[in-house]
Amino acid sequence: MGQTPNKRKQSLYFPQEMLREIQEEATRQDRSLSWIVQRAWSAARPQIEKMPGMDDLGLAAGTEANAKDPIR
Repeated sequence: MGQTPNKRKQSLYFPQEMLREIQEEATRQDRSLSWIVQRAWSAARPQIEKMPGMDDLGLAAGTEANAKDPIR
């Protein structure tokens, strides 16, 4: 990883309880929120890549099916 990372500011929105949990973990590990979220993404990515995309389901983005997201 000898490259300089491409750092861009981005706003992400989390449910209040999830954000509290991320903050607690960041404090416990003495790490930044960004570091925790980046590691979580890296760990979860293989599972997320196995999930069907909206095109695979034949649904358009923004449909009622999105309201049934179990993470929310």
